[in-house]
Amino acid sequence: MCALCYAELGSALPFAGGEYYHVRRGLGSLPAFITIWTLTLFIRPASNAARALTFAEYVSRPFYSGCPPPELLKKILAIAILWVLGVINSKSVKMATWVQVIFTILKMMSLTLIIVYGLIELGSNTEASKPFQDAFISAVPNAAQTAEAFFQGLYAYGGWNFLNYMAEEIKNPSKNIPRSIITAISAVIVFYLLVNISYLTVLTPKEIVSSAAVSVTWADRTIPSVAWIIPVSVAVSIFGSLNGGMFMLGRLNYAGSKVGHLPAIISMLHVHHLTPSPAMIISTIIASIFVFPSDLISLTNYFSFASWLLVGLTCVSLIVLRYREPDLDRPYKVFLPIAFGVIAVSGFLVLAPIVQSPKIQYVYALLFMLSSVLIYFPFVYFKIQIPYFDKITCYLQLVLEVSPTDIFEDSKTE
Repeated sequence: MCALCYAELGSALPFAGGEYYHVRRGLGSLPAFITIWTLTLFIRPASNAARALTFAEYVSRPFYSGCPPPELLKKILAIAILWVLGVINSKSVKMATWVQVIFTILKMMSLTLIIVYGLIELGSNTEASKPFQDAFISAVPNAAQTAEAFFQGLYAYGGWNFLNYMAEEIKNPSKNIPRSIITAISAVIVFYLLVNISYLTVLTPKEIVSSAAVSVTWADRTIPSVAWIIPVSVAVSIFGSLNGGMFMLGRLNYAGSKVGHLPAIISMLHVHHLTPSPAMIISTIIASIFVFPSDLISLTNYFSFASWLLVGLTCVSLIVLRYREPDLDRPYKVFLPIAFGVIAVSGFLVLAPIVQSPKIQYVYALLFMLSSVLIYFPFVYFKIQIPYFDKITCYLQLVLEVSPTDIFEDSKTE
């Protein structure tokens, strides 16, 4: 439902920035600033940190059979992979794209392996269907538990909104964005359902819940002689996903800096590589800080809570634009009740945990979002200049070898 809403926004407004641009177009400057403040300093870096920690978990797991890897080792590995990808995305867009393509292919191969084995087991072993019999027998969860379960499930499908962040770079976006989103989401749903069916042919629901790395436990049971293949494959998958997240974050920073919502240095491009290297450096530093809590469940809830608030705002923007700009060319139009449904679900995901089971991380998330107002009014609305800030920007330009984007755009025009 969310992806269909974003398909309309991306095809009608093919500009960089994703949710940030759509909220600015539909709801104005202040909600857009809160959106980009939350996305660039909180949601996206936290998401990348969670992926990096998951990568570290799977990479180190084969070396510690029967016991969990040390926390310090996982943190070091997570920070290392963040900086490796930060350097790749700072050096070359082409290199980052090739990494994405190669690791996506490897990811699909590993998922196919798990699916095929599960289907063979299900067809040949009569005992394999037993875990399905009691798979959904449990106490009825309360509203807060349901919301947190959705946070975890929806996190697995993360990436459905990435395409809108790079809409300016897509050929024929009016056709390709809706087609890509609908095709990709459908494929992911089928693959993930089949993978989970494969897991349940071997593991019980309790074993799945208690395992920190489900695919590793699955591999130890099914292919013990070459069980290392699965954690390596999952690590490869996460590597590609993390690369996509960092690639997208640079486009978000570029969009915000272009209209003065972020410091000018963030939108500048490297004079040789034409990459947003300052944006990549800043986002990598912030993501590295988020690695230190090391609790994947809390970290996922921490940014998912705020993320779904922004998804709701984006769909509100869609509805506002339908009535404010009825003549806007919309190659694809979502069935409007779907947008209202997304807003309702987003509201539930945001409010249920706060009302029924308030936790400190939700308070931190709200305070962080509201703190953006303290920055917006003096520095964006009233345009107060910080002393020596221009000199600092010039110094960073020289050190990082970056220039404003309009220089490159002017050279292209000439």
